Amino acid sequence: MADWLEPKYFAWLEQGFVITLALSACAALCATLLGLILAVARTARHAAIARMAALYVFVFRNSPLLVQLLFWYFGAAALLPSDWMTWLNTPHAIGSGPLTLRWPSFELFAGWIGLTCYTSAFIGEEFRAGLRGVSHAQEQAAAALGMGRYTALRYVILPQALRIATPPLAGQYMNLVKNSSLTMAIGVGELSYMSRQVDTETFKTFQAFGTATVFYVLTIALIEVALVVWQRTGTRALQRGHA
Repeated sequence: MADWLEPKYFAWLEQGFVITLALSACAALCATLLGLILAVARTARHAAIARMAALYVFVFRNSPLLVQLLFWYFGAAALLPSDWMTWLNTPHAIGSGPLTLRWPSFELFAGWIGLTCYTSAFIGEEFRAGLRGVSHAQEQAAAALGMGRYTALRYVILPQALRIATPPLAGQYMNLVKNSSLTMAIGVGELSYMSRQVDTETFKTFQAFGTATVFYVLTIALIEVALVVWQRTGTRALQRGHA
């Protein structure tokens, strides 16, 4: 144990791991909602809406995530009014009894925006592939029942598209967890950043980055397990429906 990390430094890694999980979860939630909107927009009958959605996907999919993060941290900060930046960089907290909610630092906020915009472009394409995988006969059947386009989309098309898109979506969430390590470039104290800090102070490179690797692998493994459980649950539900 003497050659391993002291509790102080292990606590640093735990703190970074918590930030990684929180950042990834927030970005995943927002990117999923935005990606779904993009997928629906790309199938819209209005050409202007479809083209705008396609342009968004083209820009964010074909530029490096690191460049995007630097843009949101340095470029967007330069465009915002100074009063806004002062407010964003000032700690804010709302407390109610033992619960205290704190406004994230600007670095964390920029990382969240960057990861959300980047990941939503990929998730949007996965959703669009799922929509295209649903038979056109399903939409025709919904129309025959008197359903409008968006009613059919909500109750008939999207549930089937979601089942088709779930495996590749899980892959995007895994990529998101790994991509969150790039936010260390703008000063976010996530797991990779804290690993570097521990390595700098202790010179225990293997222990610091080895522990971080274990945390990353465990997170990816949990996502894979969740995918398997989701697929089995969906299969059983379908079997009960056909019984």
